[in-house]
Amino acid sequence: MTRVLIVDDDAPIRLLCRVNLEAEGMEVLEAADGADGLEKARSSLPDVVLLDVMLPKLDGWRVAEALLEDPKTGEIPIVFLTARAELRDQARGLEIGGIEYITKPFNPVELADLIRELLDRVNRGERTSLRKEKLERLRNLTNGI
Repeated sequence: MTRVLIVDDDAPIRLLCRVNLEAEGMEVLEAADGADGLEKARSSLPDVVLLDVMLPKLDGWRVAEALLEDPKTGEIPIVFLTARAELRDQARGLEIGGIEYITKPFNPVELADLIRELLDRVNRGERTSLRKEKLERLRNLTNGI
């Protein structure tokens, strides 16, 4: 069973994700701030972390950096799920080491399929190419402006 950690200070967003992911047979853990999210990731070792950027106590950027620098959690894929929609924020999330950047509002019904697809690619050893593809798309968007 895929274990997903949702780190978001917005309880309705956590609930929306939980309901849709559990309906797809995934186990869901939750944290309402960055410090708790970091602690839960380290203790539960989820298969993937859905991470907001704007969090109390420890922002999502710092949570991601701490997770990726820790040998115990460094391989856990991070999907940013945030209202910060600017291209520079998306690029920062991917450059830090996230494998996906989803902006709010989002379609929660598509979340489980997206997670399965991302985990499948990561498990096939495509983490780096996945991030490079997404960064390239962002660069193309930026050049088109």
